[in-house]
Amino acid sequence: MPLISNFYGILIRMYFNDQEKHHTPHFHASYGEYQIAVDFSGDILAGEMPAAKMKLIVAWTEIHKEDLLALWDLMQQGNEYFKIEGLK
Repeated sequence: MPLISNFYGILIRMYFNDQEKHHTPHFHASYGEYQIAVDFSGDILAGEMPAAKMKLIVAWTEIHKEDLLALWDLMQQGNEYFKIEGLK
């Protein structure tokens, strides 16, 4: 699962051809022992994340929603991926 972004200790990854389990465009975020699947509206599909880190993830998602949609489309077709800038 390629790393597409990271910021403040949060790692953001997206799978190629990952539609079977969650059935909606999403990415995976991890921070320490916490792991979540998040849709492009910032809603948690599975897992848990500390509230402060979740606020950062939601802000990043809102800023990069168009990039996430473009990347999702590329990766579901098996194409090369690109990285998305993290929060500063």
